[in-house]
Amino acid sequence: MFSRKITLIIVAVMLCGFVLKSEAQTTSVFTAGLSQPTKIMLTPQGDLLVTETSGAPNSGRVSIIDRNGNRRTLIDGLPSGISPAGPSGPTGLDMRGSTLFVAIGEGDGTVAGPIPGTQLANPNPSSPLLSSVLAIDFSSNTGRMPQGFSLSTNDQFTLAFGGEVRLSNGTRRTITVKLLADFPNFVPNPIQPLPTNVRNSNPFALVVGGNDLFITNAGLNSVVKVNIASGNWQTLTTFPPRPNPLPFGPPVIDAVPDGIRIAGGQLLVTLLTGFPFVPGLSEVRLVNTETGGNSTFIGGRSSAIDVLGGNTSTQHYVLEFSTNFLANAPGQLLLFQSPTSAPTVVAGGLISPSGMARDAVSGDIYITEVFTGRIVRVSGF
Repeated sequence: MFSRKITLIIVAVMLCGFVLKSEAQTTSVFTAGLSQPTKIMLTPQGDLLVTETSGAPNSGRVSIIDRNGNRRTLIDGLPSGISPAGPSGPTGLDMRGSTLFVAIGEGDGTVAGPIPGTQLANPNPSSPLLSSVLAIDFSSNTGRMPQGFSLSTNDQFTLAFGGEVRLSNGTRRTITVKLLADFPNFVPNPIQPLPTNVRNSNPFALVVGGNDLFITNAGLNSVVKVNIASGNWQTLTTFPPRPNPLPFGPPVIDAVPDGIRIAGGQLLVTLLTGFPFVPGLSEVRLVNTETGGNSTFIGGRSSAIDVLGGNTSTQHYVLEFSTNFLANAPGQLLLFQSPTSAPTVVAGGLISPSGMARDAVSGDIYITEVFTGRIVRVSGF
């Protein structure tokens, strides 16, 4: 059985060889030098917040990028580790009021098993906070978002045991960090001849919806609903695997939910799909926030990884990680005038795009590229 994680390593190697194409005249590099930037958002003050992860354990961070492309660290020392697919740490993020919610990915909660495509529980993960959601409160601050905070190993254990951590940046500005939700690092997935095989949990995208958070778990193919006040969580829906129509690869293909947004009181969830990345199988699903019932919203995609609303209620932008994984193709940004219309290519030649944020005033869209360490700006759409 092929593992989604194994194939991600292959994809990473393939995509690192791409160069930025010039299909979109309005596409430019906004900032560079980031460490595997994953998801991105705009603050009410107009800055960008982006999650990053490097190869060292507990090296995750959230950075602030100003409108000139200058970076400063909001908080570092966030949980991270090396998964069988590579570095994994902070992923999705969103804000409600003065609280920033940050999802923490799988890290090294599992290790590669003795059989290709298998995983085992890691008895000594780098952090006690892998596969979780942190709440970072800025209510003690006014004006420009503060910077220069760091979470220590002791802080992580304090959070894991139910405490909260108050951090200072040395300039009398403080933030409070809490563990909102802690998910299991893995679930049992016994196979023959490996009864100890597990499946990794990997929270990847996050959105605030009223009094709840909604989180895609790319490892468990699910959407989780978390009550912000209590931290109680439940699996809202799970996306089943699909039969593989190709003559190679595994018998079924994972859904791999990797992006999530609120639209008209419902959820839009992008499904990347796993190896062998069948063209047309990726899609955007419309998910009911109460029942979890879902249906195809935009179908026929190659590798959807994020979605955003446009200028009208029917417009939607869809970000694709690659237009054709097996052909080493780069990704693209598409604009749909309606869910059933043919899309317009807004920007092509994107290298491993993973998340996007849109300035509703200027129309600029900012896109993270994981492997290049860049944020690309697509202007005026």
